[in-house]
Amino acid sequence: MIEQGKSTGHDGQRRGWLSLPITTLKLWAALNGISFNGVEVEPLPNKGLAVVAKQELPDDSDTPLMIIPQDMVLSVEGVQRFAKADKYLREVLDATGEYGRTARGAILIFLLMQVTYLCPDMKEKIGVSNSWTEYLKFLQTVPLPTFMSDEERTLVVGTSLEAALNAKLKSLSREFDHLRSSTETIPWCQRCWWDAETGLLTLEDWKHVDAMYRSRALQLPGTGDAMVPCLDMTNHSSGDQTVAAYETDVDGNGLLLLRDGKHLDPGDEITITYGDEKGACEMVFSYGFIEESMKSAGTLFLPLDIPDDDPLRKAKQTVSTAAPGVRLTLLGGRIQWESPYVWLICVNEEDGLEFKIEQTTDGSRELRVSWKDEDFRDTSDLEKWLRLEPLWDVFQLRAVCTLQERVQAQLRRLYESERDVQELGDLIGGFGDSATWDTLMRLRELEAELLEQAYREFEEEVT
Repeated sequence: MIEQGKSTGHDGQRRGWLSLPITTLKLWAALNGISFNGVEVEPLPNKGLAVVAKQELPDDSDTPLMIIPQDMVLSVEGVQRFAKADKYLREVLDATGEYGRTARGAILIFLLMQVTYLCPDMKEKIGVSNSWTEYLKFLQTVPLPTFMSDEERTLVVGTSLEAALNAKLKSLSREFDHLRSSTETIPWCQRCWWDAETGLLTLEDWKHVDAMYRSRALQLPGTGDAMVPCLDMTNHSSGDQTVAAYETDVDGNGLLLLRDGKHLDPGDEITITYGDEKGACEMVFSYGFIEESMKSAGTLFLPLDIPDDDPLRKAKQTVSTAAPGVRLTLLGGRIQWESPYVWLICVNEEDGLEFKIEQTTDGSRELRVSWKDEDFRDTSDLEKWLRLEPLWDVFQLRAVCTLQERVQAQLRRLYESERDVQELGDLIGGFGDSATWDTLMRLRELEAELLEQAYREFEEEVT
C-alpha cells in the first residue's frame, strides 16, 4: 500500500498517491501556521531534502529559523487530540490497549490511519483528514535496514547491526500481529486491513510507518518523543558542524534556533545533531547512513549469553535487570567497556552469589538474588559488591576473558562472511542502490577496526 503510494517514475520523480512536490511545502506550512524565517526546504545534490538558508543569518540573531505551533507537534498527547475528532482512530487506539497509549504506538497508529484515509484503493473512506494528512506526502522513504533484501543483509553479517536488525524485525512482526489480533473484530478494520480479498494492510506497510517515525522522531524538550513537521527535514551533522538546535517555548511551540557563534550565508545548509554520542551502527539502524566525518565506529553493542552449562543460567536470566550484552566505546583513543550483565556470568554460588524464593505480601512467590546475604534488585549493583571483595582482581580477570572471547567470536564471524560479501559483489557488481552498498561496507570496516583494537587491549589486560 505505502510502497505503491511512494512510487517514482523512470525519471526518479515521485508520482504515487502518497507524494507531493516539495515546492508546495511552503504553502502547506503557511496554511498550518508554520513559519520559516530566512530558510526553506529544498533538495541538495547527493543529500536529498535539506533546510537551507535563503538569506544571511547573523550569529547574533534571536529570531527562530522555524516556529511550529504546539498543535502541529505529533506527540502522544497530539494523537489523543486528533482522536477526539476521529472515531476510527479512537477505535484502534482503544483496541490496542497499553500499546496505543505509548508515544511510539500512538504515533505509528496515527500515521497508518492517515495512509488508510489517503489510499485510493480503499473501497470505503476511513478516517478524518487533518493537518498531518497532506504532510505525509512530503516525507521521503528513508532506506533503513528493515527494508533490506536478503542479499543486502549478507553485508551486515558479523556486524553489531546483524543482531539489532534481527531483533527489530521480530519486534515489528510482534507489533503487527498485536495490531491485527486487537482490531480484526472491528468491522471496518477487517474489511479494509485484514480481509483476504479486500484487505490491503501488510507487514511492509508497518515497516514504512516505523521508518517514518524512527528516522524523524525527536526528543522534544517538555514534550518527549514527537514528530515535528518541517523541522524533521533538518539533516544531521555532529560537533562543530552542527549549526542549529531545536527547543520549545513556553507555549509548547517547536523552535529551530541558530546556535551561538554560527553565521550562515545564503545557500548554507542548516543542520542539527541526531546525537553526537551515537555510533556508526545506530546511525545506520535509525537513519540509514553514516556521517562522512565519522572516522570510527564510535560505539557498538554485542549480545552476551550465559553458558548453557552454568547451573544458575535460568535463575540469572530471570533476575537480571541489565541488557544482556556489552557496550564497547572508543574514548580518548582507548576502548571503554560497560556491561553489568557480564558480572552475572562471571560469578556463581561458590563465589557468594545466592538465589532464594520468597513469598510476597500478596501471596505470590518471587525469586530473589543476593551477594553474601546482601540483597540487590538492580544487576548493576553486583559490581559494587564485587569491588569490595579480596578476589576482585580474579573477578575482573574473568570478566575481561569473557569479553575477549566474545570479541574474538564476533571478529571471526565478520571475517568468515568476507567471502560471501566478495562473491556477492562480484556477482552483481554492488547493489542498484550504491549508497546502501557503500554504507554497509563502511560499517563493516569501522566495526572491524574497533573490535580489533578491543581484542588487543583485552589481551594486554589478560597478560
